[in-house]
Amino acid sequence: MDSAPSGFVADSRISTQRQTLADGRELIYFDDPGTTLPPGRAADTRDLDARPETADMRQDALTGEWVSIAAARQNRVFLPPASEDPLAPSTPGNPSEIPSNYDVAVFENKSPSFGPLLTAPDAPDGLADLATIGLGRSRTSVGRCEVVCFSPEHEGSFASLSLTRARTVIEAWAHRTHELSLLAGIEQVFPFENRGEAIGVTLRHPHGQIYAYPYVTPRTARLVDSVESYGPGLFADILASEQAGDRLILRGEHWSAFVPFAARWPIEVHMLPHRQIPDFAATTLGERDELAVLYRRLLRGIDAIYDTPTPYIAAWHQAPVNVHRDDIRLMLQVTSPRRAENKLKYLAGSEAAMGAWIGDVTPEQAAATIRAAVERAAKEEQE
Repeated sequence: MDSAPSGFVADSRISTQRQTLADGRELIYFDDPGTTLPPGRAADTRDLDARPETADMRQDALTGEWVSIAAARQNRVFLPPASEDPLAPSTPGNPSEIPSNYDVAVFENKSPSFGPLLTAPDAPDGLADLATIGLGRSRTSVGRCEVVCFSPEHEGSFASLSLTRARTVIEAWAHRTHELSLLAGIEQVFPFENRGEAIGVTLRHPHGQIYAYPYVTPRTARLVDSVESYGPGLFADILASEQAGDRLILRGEHWSAFVPFAARWPIEVHMLPHRQIPDFAATTLGERDELAVLYRRLLRGIDAIYDTPTPYIAAWHQAPVNVHRDDIRLMLQVTSPRRAENKLKYLAGSEAAMGAWIGDVTPEQAAATIRAAVERAAKEEQE
């Protein structure tokens, strides 16, 4: 049985302030508990061009998948110097996307892959319409894309945040998951962080993104098939198996992290909550508190494997907004192509063309390496 998006319980210690940018985009400030920032926020006085037209998405008739063609993204900023950082607090010399100093800030992406329209005459009208296969099928890429700025600093990642700031970011993910799930036409909400130029990052500023899709993504559709084949206990059984095995990395009261049995990437760690939670909006304050500790510890451990920071994608898979909310569980998947200190795994013929993966390191060996690095990083932090 499916249920509607769960009621969100906000943390009263973390205040929010909303603002509208000069071109109409929404900006939300999330203030740390005990923040030293003043309550007021400056207005955005820039003279901005109109927002780009909402992109189109086209169906691949061979797979049924939808591909968003967002040409406006071709001109987005690429690795600017710190003096031109668009995610830094605005200054007279750098009129950025965020008018005031901040702890955590979330705003609508200037060059979105989905949106800014949430409805359109030819927008998806339910999942049944999108599932039909045909030639030359296109739809408006309605939806929403947001940028989550973790810190006003020019460089860093989630791992470099203080524990207090990490908790504020997690609160922002829960808040935005809740509100985005209520928007018209949204079928799935996806928070993620890309870290490192090897992954394709175009801004060094510590940040992540949230995509609100007008469909259930292909990866989740495959997961739905697995749940329907195995049964609703799939996630609970995976968690119990990994907790009892030798690939476990971290275990708390509410969360466990492990290298999966069939890991594809040289560095791959999954994290699951200990109870059925469809998304961030359904987490309790206690679960968010512990997650700030364990997730930060995990990423610091991954960075401790080598002498230089490791590129990764940290993907928070959430249940669709309207289906399978009682049997698909919130899940983190951290993946990195780094297979040695100076070597990356590239997706060549078998993986890229056929989706048939070949692992370079056994998951058990990878788990031992990551576990030792997590323990080493935690010990160094305490000293």
